[in-house]
Amino acid sequence: MKPLRPRLLLPLALLGLLAACGGDNVRPPAPPVAGPAAAPEAKPVRIGIALGGGAAKGFAHIGVIKMLEANGFEPVVVSGTSAGSVVGALYASGMDAFAMQEKAVALDQASIRDVRLFSGGLVQGQKLQDYVNQQLGNRPIEKLGRPFAAVATRLEDGERTVFVRGNAGQAVRASSSVPGVFEPVAIGQYHYVDGGVVSPVPVDAARQLGAEFVIAVDISNRASGSTPGGLFGTVNQSIAIMGQRLGKAELERADVVIRPKVLDIGAADFTQRNTAILEGERAALAAMPQIRQKIGQLQAQRAAAARAAQEQAAAAAQQGCLEKRSRLSKLMRREGDCTAAPAQ
Repeated sequence: MKPLRPRLLLPLALLGLLAACGGDNVRPPAPPVAGPAAAPEAKPVRIGIALGGGAAKGFAHIGVIKMLEANGFEPVVVSGTSAGSVVGALYASGMDAFAMQEKAVALDQASIRDVRLFSGGLVQGQKLQDYVNQQLGNRPIEKLGRPFAAVATRLEDGERTVFVRGNAGQAVRASSSVPGVFEPVAIGQYHYVDGGVVSPVPVDAARQLGAEFVIAVDISNRASGSTPGGLFGTVNQSIAIMGQRLGKAELERADVVIRPKVLDIGAADFTQRNTAILEGERAALAAMPQIRQKIGQLQAQRAAAARAAQEQAAAAAQQGCLEKRSRLSKLMRREGDCTAAPAQ
């Protein structure tokens, strides 16, 4: 057999090289493809409830919370002013609305009111502080089951003060100390009175605690042309009038405002606690369509944002894969190796 001529060796070598490049067994390895990053799931809307002041009208808060829970809109953040701070502290401790209603029915007014004659007949408030702490198992605010804020007014300079740590009963006492009825509460170097003077419905405090959707419950008095009965009623309505304009601006920052029809209930009339709870239930049920609609819109926006993030992550992974291809793949414009599987 005659040896191949050198002139024929070069074409044969090139032919073998091309065959090797085209064969499946020696195909250059595809660059690793990073699948699309999982898009963050749309987190549940963080609902906060802001409970306003209104003395005995505050029992309405229990009815509102009961209906929210029954319809699947359980608040995870709670803020309260005055009477709202009392209900708010109990709710933040882990009690549900039915447990709070049992407490309300069994509540003896004498167990939370301690009048001191030598101070001009003012209520000291120590009994209220002790009652709240007893119900909470003497836990401080930061140890409660839900984030909680009690709003009070610093007497020395009128500053709004939001208590989110420390003695829960003392914070509630400060928030509930109606000027002229309760003694101011000394905490540290300052004295504190009712939070309704500066924040009748503490919407902003709920936002500060991380609430993304705030449901405000307004039970405050309004000037209706009639004279309230008794000293407590007169003082309570005076505070409400002072805080009306300020409260209006803060209420506008809430997502939904619920107003139970409790204006006819006297500020110190504990005998109508069941009526107040019922009115809270009715008002909350009436607001339920609005709550569903607004929370649904917020959830839809989050779902759309999650989808957009997923698509962006997939596009970034595809582009990164294309840039890491071998030189031969780029010359052959072979992009199939970078086709990422659709996200589940």
